[in-house]
Amino acid sequence: MRALSALTVLLVLAGPAAAQDERSETTWTELRPTVLGDRPIRDGAGLVSLEAPKRAEDAAIVPVTLRVALPEGDARRVKSLTLVVDENPAPVVGTFRFAQGQRRFDLSTRIRVNSYSYLRAIAETEDGALYMTKTYVKAAGGCSAPAVKDPAEAKAHLGEMRFRAFADRGEAQVQVRHPNYSGLQMDQLTRLYTPAWFVESLSVRQGDTPLFSMTGGISISEDPTFRFTFAGTTEPVTVAAKDTEGKVFTRTFPVGGS
Repeated sequence: MRALSALTVLLVLAGPAAAQDERSETTWTELRPTVLGDRPIRDGAGLVSLEAPKRAEDAAIVPVTLRVALPEGDARRVKSLTLVVDENPAPVVGTFRFAQGQRRFDLSTRIRVNSYSYLRAIAETEDGALYMTKTYVKAAGGCSAPAVKDPAEAKAHLGEMRFRAFADRGEAQVQVRHPNYSGLQMDQLTRLYTPAWFVESLSVRQGDTPLFSMTGGISISEDPTFRFTFAGTTEPVTVAAKDTEGKVFTRTFPVGGS
């Protein structure tokens, strides 16, 4: 009897979760033509992976990592990675492009997740083939969560940048100070919605060599931060960003950080 009761509880709990999974898949079916047209998508297992917590501690800053690793014998390179959150108001988080292509590359950032949803990483190889992987994240309210920083403080430090290189790990990190307002956040004093205002493009290069560029939307968290594979040379790193108000921020860093 106890075993039967336990099974009943499990089935009751599994029901809503399965329904949420199904809703996200339905959303993706409707969304896919807008994002990719009618292009075929292959299983990305073994070529692209996506890591995120199953249940986010804070839906406004969900850590995600995208990894590209082409198998031995595959001479192609990946030219772009697109990150999608099915149930977000603006599902396409961003597209990361690699001008010279990448065979092995890791990229981590923090995003907003508005509702229980599949996250999808879509890699495009230089021959135009698409590969997708996905993972399910339980989080809610990330796009409407109040900004962490006071608006006056955010404006005072707008566009400030930080760069750190981690030579022992072969990684580097870039951060841009920006509120990245989603347009869904309510001012707690006026009870009015704060207009959307966010970093829409970013590029990172070392010397004359482009490392990656990004076009993004409201789903990237406040103070956009990116950690990425970085071989590192003696040449300086230049970061350039532009927001939706047309403000441009550029800074060059000596390797080793600032």
